[in-house]
Amino acid sequence: MSHLSLKQLKQTAGPEFPTTAAVHVQIESIQMKPAKNGNEFLELKLADAEEGTTLRLWSDSPAFAAGRRLAARQFIEASGDWTQGPFGLDARKLELRPLTAEETATLIEGPAPLREKQARDYADITALCDSLADPRLHALCARFLTVHGERFRRTGAAREYHHARRGGLVEHVAQMMRAAAALCTVYTYLNRDLLLTGVLFHDCGKLWENVYAETGFTMPYQEHGEMLGHITLGIELINSLWRQILDDASLSGPWATLQPASDEVRLHLLHLIASHHGELQFGSPVWPKTPEAIALHHVDNIDAKLEMMADTYATSQLLAKNIFERRRPLPANLVRPLPHFDARPPEAPAEP
Repeated sequence: MSHLSLKQLKQTAGPEFPTTAAVHVQIESIQMKPAKNGNEFLELKLADAEEGTTLRLWSDSPAFAAGRRLAARQFIEASGDWTQGPFGLDARKLELRPLTAEETATLIEGPAPLREKQARDYADITALCDSLADPRLHALCARFLTVHGERFRRTGAAREYHHARRGGLVEHVAQMMRAAAALCTVYTYLNRDLLLTGVLFHDCGKLWENVYAETGFTMPYQEHGEMLGHITLGIELINSLWRQILDDASLSGPWATLQPASDEVRLHLLHLIASHHGELQFGSPVWPKTPEAIALHHVDNIDAKLEMMADTYATSQLLAKNIFERRRPLPANLVRPLPHFDARPPEAPAEP
């Protein structure tokens, strides 16, 4: 029996023809719920390093009794004949078993391509931070990566929709920083140091809102995240790190005469964090009011939307030729993109 990730399973399991496979996952939550017919069913939220899904076990299923013995945060193998419909993945001949310690450790590491990509992304973030010319913003980014780098590496960019996986925030920030750096070569009046620092910190409050457990793929809710939200937490974090840097006389002394003044730099950075959602109705307390704030908002939105589109193409069902089933919050069904132009001449047919 093949061992697939949840993403691979979503790509291969269709509505009619089952895929026989086993997946290794962690149970994020498990709940007993009432069915419309008066019976009960188990709802399991499952996750691995890349994806999440919901699996329902009905009371007349042979796996229902085994499911009742499971617990949240447990690591399991789920094997069977998988199909995918409007309510997600379903399995016939479902078998469930706990993972061994060795299997659990392998699962937590994540697939090698994802580990390697996130390592490259983190290296790009570090290199772009090192390229900052403003010594205050350079020191602020370095302090953040030193103090909070480990937590940053296991934070998701969201609970759902885009980069909703362990390390997803690193992927999101790295792509945004690369895009912002490229944008600065076209719109040369943009303050590159400020914009790149704003990208690094724009979602830093999610380290207390969307952080994964140290070992596993569960994202527990936390009071700080629920009561304050990541924008407020991000502003608080920047102010805290800024005070730590100014307390270092070897750094703050030479900065006293720098222009623009340090307080002005900090204020503009805080504005980027406060306004990056772009509109008051989407949670920002203020509208973007500087070129860097506008650029940050749109780079953030572009990267989130393109990631959601890529995920839709990879895992959604075809409704018709080249038309994919809609994935919320995208506003419509997606159409397969036009391939790149290939200037190479077509290959001649093989000789009979």
